[in-house]
Amino acid sequence: MKIVLAPDSYKGSITAKEACNAMEEGIRRVLPDAEIIHHPMADGGEGTVQSLVDATGGTIYEATVMNPIGEPVAAKYGVLGDRLTAVIEMAEASGLYLIPADRRNPMITTTYGTGELIMDAVNRGCRKFIIGLGGSATNDGGTGMAQALGIRFLDGMGQELPGGGGSLNRLYQIDMSGLDPRIRQCSFTAACDVDNPLYGSNGASSVYGPQKGASPEMIAALDDNLRHLAAIIEKCLGKSIANVPGAGAAGGLGAGIVAFLKGVMQKGVDIVIEATGLEAKLRDAHLVLCGEGQCDAQTALGKTPFGVAQLASKRSVPVILIAGSVGQGAETLYKHGVTSIFSMVNGPLSLEAAMLDAPRLLSDITERIMRVVVFGRGDAVVRQ
Repeated sequence: MKIVLAPDSYKGSITAKEACNAMEEGIRRVLPDAEIIHHPMADGGEGTVQSLVDATGGTIYEATVMNPIGEPVAAKYGVLGDRLTAVIEMAEASGLYLIPADRRNPMITTTYGTGELIMDAVNRGCRKFIIGLGGSATNDGGTGMAQALGIRFLDGMGQELPGGGGSLNRLYQIDMSGLDPRIRQCSFTAACDVDNPLYGSNGASSVYGPQKGASPEMIAALDDNLRHLAAIIEKCLGKSIANVPGAGAAGGLGAGIVAFLKGVMQKGVDIVIEATGLEAKLRDAHLVLCGEGQCDAQTALGKTPFGVAQLASKRSVPVILIAGSVGQGAETLYKHGVTSIFSMVNGPLSLEAAMLDAPRLLSDITERIMRVVVFGRGDAVVRQ
């Protein structure tokens, strides 16, 4: 048998690469001579950099950049095996987790550090960028990122605005003349799995502002400021970005990538599938094993197992999903290419115990699954 292993990470427990290793161990107990293809996956969120680096033989780099409140932080990003493509999770530099709860203030937090990561990768020769959106502490419409790349945001007196979403109401002019010329040679794809517009009742400030420390008064001001930013972008750059699906992701960074970098938005799992060449590895495969920590109705909205199953179904390859836990609505995946779903928990366990023992639990359930698969195929030998 040719078996492709394409799990996501099991958040807080094991990486996608470690999940592949555990799955292989379980398979080898039953089919020692199987052809097993490791293809660690992600969907644009946490773990995307590591998964893409692992799948392409790339390298992880670290740079000291500005965190959302202007303090230095060591942030990592990946360069894929082609040496031209950089993968950046914006949360590494501009994430909510970098700031204590009592210091969160989206009026002043900035994506400047994300821009610094882009520049570090440009200096290493990268010209293609995949930027994962999510987990941000910011609400600046990507202006901080743009400032780090040389773009200036000016008030009516020609003075440059301070960072953060709170000053955008004073924006009068966007000066693109200082943009590093190498950026114009680059392509940018934003990995985004939400479709929030930039502003309004479903926009960046209203939906995500509270978790970033915004009061109701701040939310109203930030929403107005992003509305104003959209108007100035249209006036100065000739781009209408307010209603681009995903423009409101990561505090409006989605809009900033489209407006300032001529970037495009794409589903995270689709980006990973394309960048890692999963489709080619599915040729002649007999089975795909995928997985994630929690499988439920949300999985069918574009998470890793959904993307893997959609692709595999086009080649009529069965897909078995192994989750840490199986929640309400998981059965909807049966309509989207998933053959069966299993939980790797084998009895009453606390979450902490299950997470600590995840490699063994994953190997054991994989072995049990493979014994059924081999029996169902009518293979003559099942290893004892």
